[in-house]
Amino acid sequence: MATADLFQKIVAHTAADQDGGHIRVYIDSNASIPDRTAAILSGGEDPVPAMADSLGKLEACGADCIIMPCNTAHYFLPRLEPLTKLPFLSMIRVAAQACRERFPGRTAAILATTGTLAAGLYQGALTAEGVSFLEPDEGERTALMEIIYQGVKASAPPERYRAPFLSVIERLTGRGAECFLLACTELPLAVRELGVDLPAVDPTEELAKAAVRFCGYGLRGG
Repeated sequence: MATADLFQKIVAHTAADQDGGHIRVYIDSNASIPDRTAAILSGGEDPVPAMADSLGKLEACGADCIIMPCNTAHYFLPRLEPLTKLPFLSMIRVAAQACRERFPGRTAAILATTGTLAAGLYQGALTAEGVSFLEPDEGERTALMEIIYQGVKASAPPERYRAPFLSVIERLTGRGAECFLLACTELPLAVRELGVDLPAVDPTEELAKAAVRFCGYGLRGG
């Protein structure tokens, strides 16, 4: 669903008035790539060989750049970049930039998997952009993992994870969060399903816009 969400957002953000005005997109939706968080935190199977296989298939198709709709997967980017001459567009970098541009001077709460948080991916990127941030505490991290894995990934009804999601938001707001970084690709889906209105940055959306710009197409709405 995260891959489908990214593709839909690429189409939605391309300033095209007919089918022929859209970007050619190659998708390798390989759901068998080993879990990235498990690999980072608990010695789970290394996902890089499967990711490299997907990279090779996209190269063979004729891709000009590579995008990955998985925040946690960016931990492995330093191992993937030497395997290709194609540029990777980093959703981590563009999302951190969006936090600075859209919510200047505000404190962002990082909503992410334990793998992404442990890897420090967004902590480093936000610091580089001069954005102050909060990280979920242990209880909030557990709740987020349940929302992501037992909620969205399991296609559970949104009402099953509404209360824990709103509780995490309330607790982080109470500690000073002024905007939210939806730093797992399942979380924008959760927000959409729940119909929650948040001051938030969606890294999937920012990655989609970066891909449109890279390919030389105009963005809908400027």
